[in-house]
Amino acid sequence: MLDIKEIRSNPEEFEKRLKTKEPGISLSPLLSLDEKIRTLQAEFESLKHKQNETSKEIGRKKREKEDASELLKGMGTLSNEISKLQQEISELEKKRTHELAFLPNLPFPDSPISQDPNDNVCVKEFGEKRKFSFPFKNHLELNEELQLFDFKRAAKISGAGWPCYKDLGARLEWALIQYMLDSHRKAGYKMIMPPLLVRDEIMFGSAHLPKFENQQFKLQDKDYHLYLLPTAEAVLNGLHYDEILEEEDLPIRYVAYTPCFRREAGAAGEKERGLIRTHQFNKVELFCICKPEDSEAMFEEMLGRAEAIVEGLELHYRNMLLVTSDMSFASSKTIDLEVWLPGQDRYYEVSSISNCTDFQARRSKIRYRKKGEKAMLAYTLNGSGVATSRLMVSLLENNQQEDGSIVIPKVLHPYLEDELLMLQPAGR
Repeated sequence: MLDIKEIRSNPEEFEKRLKTKEPGISLSPLLSLDEKIRTLQAEFESLKHKQNETSKEIGRKKREKEDASELLKGMGTLSNEISKLQQEISELEKKRTHELAFLPNLPFPDSPISQDPNDNVCVKEFGEKRKFSFPFKNHLELNEELQLFDFKRAAKISGAGWPCYKDLGARLEWALIQYMLDSHRKAGYKMIMPPLLVRDEIMFGSAHLPKFENQQFKLQDKDYHLYLLPTAEAVLNGLHYDEILEEEDLPIRYVAYTPCFRREAGAAGEKERGLIRTHQFNKVELFCICKPEDSEAMFEEMLGRAEAIVEGLELHYRNMLLVTSDMSFASSKTIDLEVWLPGQDRYYEVSSISNCTDFQARRSKIRYRKKGEKAMLAYTLNGSGVATSRLMVSLLENNQQEDGSIVIPKVLHPYLEDELLMLQPAGR
């Protein structure tokens, strides 16, 4: 969340930069509300001062055996005014916090400005698109022979848009997850296995609420009001909710594998069937809490971790620096790592690395303290390390052979039995 004090100090600049993310933003209603709160607070302080002075005068009169009845009567009226004013301010402050919660993070000044995602900037490419000497198949066509997934039975269980990994497909998926976790743990990231159901204040802290309420799956009855995890970013950020960390403990690096749940799947068209866009998907998430001055170095480190995973699988990818309108709500800078999917004839994102500055930390009250100094807000960064579903599609489609078999990358061999080192169509 943005700091109202900073907005107040330079509203024109804030609105200008916010409009590069969301052109419809206007700060006028928020600033008018803020001005009203400050006016009422000044009135509140004046009444409190009057109350204190009156209280002193009543005490003096009582000590000197003088009549204080009129002052006492006035004190009761004054107390009622103060109580009503305090309640009004409290309600207006809640409204102001609600308004602030819908404002995105400011993009960095050097982020490319555009409302068109086609203007995202390619900053790196690894490898080349595979050239096939035979008619290649997409992952659904390959699956007809390989039987790695069962989308029909998944739909019978849960409806459209839910995956079911089957036998060799499930084992290959698990090998991908193990490979990623091992790689990141060896690089110094501490592994976390978090809860998959999340309280609303934790979702607010990570900026998934309230703006994105309609994208969440939730459990709500008389006993529970919890959200299904949309990404491990939410809970990794929540681990240090309302905490003051010591400077020497930073940076904190976490890695977590979780299934993730999202509601927006299923309306993107024919090319996004199968694993391309689903309500549930697996992801290995990287998360860092650090000092502001270390955030850019951490950003590059986390981007390098995602790159190492995809390069280890020998897949062609590109890194895209996102324009202001395409980066996430909480991010000031984002680079997407996109793999090439031949069957879809396009690139798809498998990792977004984002520097969220102090945006989530302010909402979650995550602070750190230097010795002898006042606690200050930390910076948070997150990135997929990486999401497996589209990665699986890229792996299958790019490693297919003319006979329909799939060559499995060497980095996955330690996690698989010999029978899985090359996937063969049924009956071969």
